[in-house]
Amino acid sequence: MIWNAFLLALREIRRSAMRSILTTLGIVIGVASVIAMVMLGDSTTAYVTQSISKLGTNMLIVTPGQERRGPPSSDLTAKRFTHTDIEVLKREIPNVRGVAPVGSNSMQAVYGNQNYSTTVEGSDNDYFTIKDWVFASGRNFTGAELQGGKAVCVIGETVKRELFGDQDPIGASIRLENFTCEVIGLLQPKGAAMFGMDQDDIIVVPIRMFQRRISGNQDISRIMVSASSPALIENVKSSITVLMQERRRIQPGEENDFSVRDMREMVQTLSSTTQMLTILLGAVAAISLLVGGIGIMNIMLVSVTERTREIGIRLAIGALEREVLLQFLVEAIVLASLGGIIGVVLGIGVGVGISLFFDLPLVFNTFIVIVAFFFSTLVGVVFGYFPARKAARLNPIDALRYE
Repeated sequence: MIWNAFLLALREIRRSAMRSILTTLGIVIGVASVIAMVMLGDSTTAYVTQSISKLGTNMLIVTPGQERRGPPSSDLTAKRFTHTDIEVLKREIPNVRGVAPVGSNSMQAVYGNQNYSTTVEGSDNDYFTIKDWVFASGRNFTGAELQGGKAVCVIGETVKRELFGDQDPIGASIRLENFTCEVIGLLQPKGAAMFGMDQDDIIVVPIRMFQRRISGNQDISRIMVSASSPALIENVKSSITVLMQERRRIQPGEENDFSVRDMREMVQTLSSTTQMLTILLGAVAAISLLVGGIGIMNIMLVSVTERTREIGIRLAIGALEREVLLQFLVEAIVLASLGGIIGVVLGIGVGVGISLFFDLPLVFNTFIVIVAFFFSTLVGVVFGYFPARKAARLNPIDALRYE
């Protein structure tokens, strides 16, 4: 019986092909919108996670001042860190891959007739370990260069491209405002990280050289620490907090004048924001499914009116009410399911296209595809039932007299 109802549904759909296409259009748009929006949201979340992971492995950032939302930054009014703090952290904190002091400043780099404004950061070799930098050529700093603050530097791919073009920069000297610096290393490109920051737009110099020639003081604006494994991040964070409280003489009950930021917290915060937007966009897109369901109900009501005599004949020759009900219900379900199938294909195509256009990671959410298709079929059941019920309850005598 169901198979016959399915064949009759296909016959009616083919007979009114244009009307059927227009009827399913709302379902197609609704399903495609839900799938495309969720894929876009999931891809954005994956992009945020990847971007932050590029900044370093299992990284903690210690900055002066109380903790604030947003990217890690130093409070200019808070007490700065010193080289002694770095030495104590390296000596006292277990389970760390590296502890690196960081000072940063924007400067003009000049080579020959080329000049380029970039970020100069002062640090030591742990900086490259924590941020997972790989050297394309050259080397990192020697102990003598770090201790003596020698004018040497390691550059990123963007700086190399802007100043040297296709030339090999190793051994060349560049000028940073009023002093020259020998290029001893070139970092492999990493690309953009979070907030659109170009990680390759950087020059790294020894921290003591940075302090003597650029900042003019012995202060350290922030400290980067990398735990040896993700499972130990919380232990390392707690150890750093306790140690810095002791060194900065913070009494119990007083607020810390420093903050220890876990990069995973930023991932969770940004990911929760993008996930909430994904849910919102998906909910808005789902409204199209309801609109499509109303369209199916309207068309099925019209179909019942047009086929009143046919219904009357079927009832007069012995068809049961449930058979008539099933025929129109199956027709509505087939319309909704066809719209759902087309919508799934279209939604996946749009999602893939958006991800490729914006260079986002492609994330395929099987669950939302199944839910969207199931919901489209449910719409057919719900909105197709009322016209089908009306058809089944027609009086055969009145239906036969209908013109």
